[in-house]
Amino acid sequence: MRYRFDKFEIDLHDQELYRLGQPVMTEPQVYALLAYFVMHPGKLIDHDELIQAVWQGRLVSDSAIAARISAARKVIGDDGKTQRLIKTVARRGFRFLAEVEELAGNGAGEAAAKVAFRQHQHDHHQSIHFCQSADGTRLAHAVTGSGPQLVRTGHWLTHLEHDWHSPIWRPFLDRLGKQFEVLRYDQRGCGLSDRDIDDFSFQRFVEDLEAIIDSAARDRFILYATSQGVPVAIDYACRHPERVSHLILHGGYARGRLVRHHQADVEQGEAILKLIEHGWGVSGSPFLQAFTTMYIPDANREQIDSLVELQRLTTTTQNAVAIRRAVDSFDVSHQLEHIATKTLVIHAADDGVHPVDQGRELAAGIRGSEFVLLDSANHAVVPQEPAWERFFWELQRFSAS
Repeated sequence: MRYRFDKFEIDLHDQELYRLGQPVMTEPQVYALLAYFVMHPGKLIDHDELIQAVWQGRLVSDSAIAARISAARKVIGDDGKTQRLIKTVARRGFRFLAEVEELAGNGAGEAAAKVAFRQHQHDHHQSIHFCQSADGTRLAHAVTGSGPQLVRTGHWLTHLEHDWHSPIWRPFLDRLGKQFEVLRYDQRGCGLSDRDIDDFSFQRFVEDLEAIIDSAARDRFILYATSQGVPVAIDYACRHPERVSHLILHGGYARGRLVRHHQADVEQGEAILKLIEHGWGVSGSPFLQAFTTMYIPDANREQIDSLVELQRLTTTTQNAVAIRRAVDSFDVSHQLEHIATKTLVIHAADDGVHPVDQGRELAAGIRGSEFVLLDSANHAVVPQEPAWERFFWELQRFSAS
């Protein structure tokens, strides 16, 4: 299940692309496009067939397809002008022009390759389970990947099943799962966890994390938290230091916007709440533009388009407002000095959601903690930025120490 074209080889079993023998980092949908092209060299592939193969028949905009084709061309040294390897046939589809050589040892050949391709698209080895929090709220959780166990503290904009179809979360989960056994869950009010919730207090979020850990975690684990999950992880680490081997705090804060000392933070928090009320899950809304600019300013077209679906599927407008108001009021600044766990604080230099001074406050308040500054403006790291490799390298280095 290995094929050669131009200067590249693609391994459909290990799901890797190589250029002159060296691995090439590719986003999952870019890889899926190239894999499908390699399995059908010379064939005219129309939009419907491509959508069915790569996006499993979901509704996809022309701009999203064009963005993935452009990215695939860039990866293999092609471009939209020369179209040396991937040709656009106007109003009809695409044709892969490269000569493809099936390498020895492929065994069952194309049939096996198609099985591997389907596995790449669908098989993330996930089994979803539920447990109950202290107040009876049902929480959905799942384990994927292999290695030391990493518990990912809940935050909004997650959906245990849909995450595997998200161009934002799928690459992140794929990469994280290569280094760790990842236990993750949908926080209350979101994803597959109970949605009909009226209590979003800080204590409830901590109880939810405790319930997940008691239900599915090992005796000792790495605790990873990002954004609004950071205060929750800090509280848990203070309460249960014997369970947490390493604490990783990414893009977080000790004090939420509504309880910070600067009036500008409070005003920004109120403005975000108003935008959510009127634009959550609405394509083309001012909120989506503001949200994208703040969270992932370097997002590509496909990632931007996916945010509407991500918002719509993960939670309701009412819950989004309630969660946002709650987390903007979190304050664990008084607990920082009590953290005894080995801690890594990692923050993007130009984070537009939680400014870098919030990361510095965390690192300065936690004795002996490490601070890593990412050369990035993205609140959530994405594969197309240089900080992507640095982020995962730091996680691997720190967790092994």
